[in-house]
Amino acid sequence: MYLDDLGLHFFISCIVLCICVFFFYFPAQHALSFHSHFILSGARVVRFMVRIVLCWYMMCSVIVVVVVIVIVVAAAAQPFWKPAELNDFLGQMFCTLGEIVGSPASRLEKPLGGIPGKKCGAIILSAEELSNCRDSALMQFCANKLDKKDFFGKSDPFMVFYRSNEDGTFTICHKTEVVKNTLNPVWQPFTIPVRALCNGDYDRTIKVEVYDWDRDGSHDFIGDFTTSYRELARGQSQFNVYEVINTKKKMKKKKYVNSGTVTLLSFSVESEFTFLDYIKGGTQINFTVAIDFTASNGNPSQSTSLHYMNPYQLNAYAMALKAVGEIIQDYDSDKMFPALGFGAKLPPDGRVSHEFPLNGNIENPYCNGIEGILEAYHQSLKTVQLYGPTNFAPVVNHVARYAAAVQDGSQYFVLLIITDGVISDMAQTKEAIVNGAKLPMSIIIVGVGQAEFDAMVELDGDDIRISSRGKLAERDIVQFVPFRDYMDRTGNHVLSMARLAKDVLAEIPDQFISYMKSRGIKPNPAPPPYTPPGHTHHHTQI
Repeated sequence: MYLDDLGLHFFISCIVLCICVFFFYFPAQHALSFHSHFILSGARVVRFMVRIVLCWYMMCSVIVVVVVIVIVVAAAAQPFWKPAELNDFLGQMFCTLGEIVGSPASRLEKPLGGIPGKKCGAIILSAEELSNCRDSALMQFCANKLDKKDFFGKSDPFMVFYRSNEDGTFTICHKTEVVKNTLNPVWQPFTIPVRALCNGDYDRTIKVEVYDWDRDGSHDFIGDFTTSYRELARGQSQFNVYEVINTKKKMKKKKYVNSGTVTLLSFSVESEFTFLDYIKGGTQINFTVAIDFTASNGNPSQSTSLHYMNPYQLNAYAMALKAVGEIIQDYDSDKMFPALGFGAKLPPDGRVSHEFPLNGNIENPYCNGIEGILEAYHQSLKTVQLYGPTNFAPVVNHVARYAAAVQDGSQYFVLLIITDGVISDMAQTKEAIVNGAKLPMSIIIVGVGQAEFDAMVELDGDDIRISSRGKLAERDIVQFVPFRDYMDRTGNHVLSMARLAKDVLAEIPDQFISYMKSRGIKPNPAPPPYTPPGHTHHHTQI
C-alpha cells in the first residue's frame, strides 16, 4: 500500500538526516575561501561537493519526513472502510437478458455511459444457464508462511474465489474476510451455493487468488492456486494443501519455491431447500389481517376518507387487502382467515380496542376467504367509531401467541397490517417484533394515504436490523411498502395491484427459509401423486 511504499523513503530519509547532522556538527572546515585565485585542493573540492549534495538531500529528506507524517495522520483519520454511498460512480449501461443470451457465445460487451463528456470504459456481461444443483458447500481455509508485503507489519491477507466460465474466463464468486497483520491467517468458515462455485460441474476449475489488503484498494498480489469441487470434496487431507504461486516471482528467482501454502480445514455439503419444498411437504401458511380504524383515516361517510366505500371502486384498504390476500390465500388449505381491527371504539360501551375481530365474534374471528374479510370490514365500518391511537403491538403479539404454539415447521404465520399513519407505540412494537423474529412469522405493512412513513421504514429493518432493550432481532421479518407508489395514473389498477402483490410478498419466501434453516427444520417428503380409483400406473423396465 502507499504507506508501505513511503515507509522505505521515510526510513532512508531519517538515516540521511542523522548523517547530515553528524557531518555538519564535526566539520573539517566551515567554508571554502574563494580567494587565492580560486585555487582549491582536490580534497577540499570533494568536501565542498559532498556538502552541497548532502544539503540538498537533507532538504528533500525533511520534506519526505513531513509528507510521510502528514499522510500517516491523514490516513489515520480516514474510516477503515469507505462507505458504499461515497464510492465513485463509474458509469452505467442498460440491456435485456435477451441481448446477453443472444450475443455470440452469450458474451455481451457494451460501453458505459452516464457521465457527460467522459469516456467511462466498457463492461462485459456473460450469461450461462444455471444447473438445477441446490447444494451448498460449507468450507474453511487457513494459510501458512505467506509472503510479507507490508513494510511496517506483516500482511493483511484475504482470498478471492473465481468460477471458470464456459468461454475460459473467470468470474468472482466469493471473497473471504481480511485477517489483519499475519502471515498465517485462519479465515472464518463460509457457505457458498455449489451453483455459484462451479455451476454443478464438479470438475470445473476453481481459481483462488491470495492478496494483501491495502486501504487504498491497490491490494498486493501474493499468489494463486487452482482446484475443483471434486478435489475440495475430499475434505481435509494432503490433497488439499495448495502452494500459493506468484508466477512473476517464479520467473525472476531461480530458487523461488512458493509464496506460502493454503490448507483446507473443513468441507461439508448441505442441500438447499426452497419455499416450495416446504409447501409440498405440507407446511401451512396462516394469513391474518389487521386494519387501522383510527380517526386519522377520516369520516367513512365522506369521499375524502381512506375508508370511504365507493359503490363503484374499492378504497385503498380494500385494494391492498385484495391484491395481497388473493395470492397468499392459495397457500392456505381451508381459506379461513382471522381478521382484526385496531384503534376504534366498540359498541355498546365505547371501549377503545386495538385487537378486535372484524366479524364481531371474539371466539371465532375467522372469515371465509378474502371476500369474507372484505364483507366483515365493511360491516365494521358501520358499527365501530374510528378513534386512536395507532398501536401495532397488540395485533403483532396476537399472531405471535399462535406462532409460539407451533414451532415445528408445520405452520408459518403471515400478518398483514394496513395502516394510514404514524405509529404510536413504537417501543412496544419493536419489542414485539424482536420477540416475533424467533417465531415462525412474518409481518407485511402496507401504508395507505399521504402520511410520512419513516417509522415504518425503520421497522422494515432492511438497512438497520431493529432492536429492543439492547437485543437485536434474530432475523428480518418485516416488509413495508407505501400503497401510493403503486397507484397507476392510467387507471390500470389490475397491473398496479399485481406489482404491489409482487413487491409485498417478495421477502416472504426468504424470511420463511431463514426461520426453517435457523431451527434446522427440513421439509417433509412430498406425498405421492394422487391416483384416481380404478387407475394404475404401468411401468416398463428397459
